[in-house]
Amino acid sequence: MKKFHYHNIEHKKHNGKHITRRVHIKNEKGYKSITMKKGGKRHTVKRKLKTDEIHKIRKGKFISGLFQDCKNKY
Repeated sequence: MKKFHYHNIEHKKHNGKHITRRVHIKNEKGYKSITMKKGGKRHTVKRKLKTDEIHKIRKGKFISGLFQDCKNKY
């Protein structure tokens, strides 16, 4: 299997919060994370990508709700 590297970053502002979503894949392992910054505080939630999510990203398919399990209570 060929080596596969992928990363994507999305920045967004919502109600005074800065939200950053990241996806990083290197070969067959990867992670997704959400960083929320409000005021001077920053909270990050990081999760491993499942193998089916990696295969869908590799094929270029859209995954709705990819970051649902990364939501935190802040």
